[in-house]
Amino acid sequence: MMKQVFLIITIFIALSGCNSQDTSDTKRLNIVEFNSAITKDNVQLIDVRTPKECEQGHIPNAIVIDYFADDFITKAKTLDKNKSVYLYCRSGKRSAKASKKLQTLGFTQVYDLEGGYLKWSKEHN
Repeated sequence: MMKQVFLIITIFIALSGCNSQDTSDTKRLNIVEFNSAITKDNVQLIDVRTPKECEQGHIPNAIVIDYFADDFITKAKTLDKNKSVYLYCRSGKRSAKASKKLQTLGFTQVYDLEGGYLKWSKEHN
């Protein structure tokens, strides 16, 4: 009987953990959706790559806020929380992390480019 209770408790804890995994509201957009969105007014387009990476090319009108820089949070706080934020990085992993940080700062309209600049540059070059 004790083993069954232990098993039930273990299963309950495991299932509870699954429900709390990733509840972020970040929306990943494909290139077409992303391009359409960033051409509208009232958006903030943020490149979270390093300055050296940005030298290889960038999406026009993007503001560079290096995710790895010590002042990432400080610079992110200067963005308008009432406007949509569109993020991209090299491949999409870093911008996904950046979007979570922005959400902890109170940003609610955060969008991430699926595949990052690598995918973007293949479509736009």
